[in-house]
Amino acid sequence: MTAMPVDGASAIPAEEFARAHARLLADRAIQFELPRQEPVEPPQGLIDFVAAIWPFVQVLFWAALGAAFLYLAFVIVRWATGWEPRWPWRRGEDEAQAESWRPGEAPARQLLGEADALAASGRYSEAARLLLHRSIEDIDSRRPELVRPALTSRDIAALPAIPERPRSAFAGIAMMVERSLFAGRPLGEGDWRDCRAAYEDFAFAEGWRG
Repeated sequence: MTAMPVDGASAIPAEEFARAHARLLADRAIQFELPRQEPVEPPQGLIDFVAAIWPFVQVLFWAALGAAFLYLAFVIVRWATGWEPRWPWRRGEDEAQAESWRPGEAPARQLLGEADALAASGRYSEAARLLLHRSIEDIDSRRPELVRPALTSRDIAALPAIPERPRSAFAGIAMMVERSLFAGRPLGEGDWRDCRAAYEDFAFAEGWRG
């Protein structure tokens, strides 16, 4: 029996083809079968360790996710409201910062002189508005990002970034001015005295220290 010719090649006797095929299979330099790769099993000790700590890993994951969410909410609220938290360990720093917000003593006394001149002629409402507007300008000069155009004087008085006592004093002036403007009730001498005392508290008091 002879092998069939391929593409015009001469026929090869079957016996010779078989011997050639046997020699090919016996050649160690040629690899006909690939070795099977057995999967590597992790050490049992490692498996047991991971299984033991897995519940704690899950707790840490959810705790970290919750902390990230709370921090994001904190950043958004702080950006939207201008809130400045008063951390106990930053009290000294907050006091120094609050002190730097206080109006200069000389300009503040000059402003009081101008307002007193208006009040002396019976223009109490105008004197109070002068104190309010200058107070807003003074805050804005120190914290331009805090006083936004859309904020009313009542909104500014509610900003947590301003220390509590001067914020309360500012709110008193703002309330008096709003009453005279929107309720149509001109301020009297007693009202003016309250506004003046509030501005002194705002400008000179130790309340700027937090």
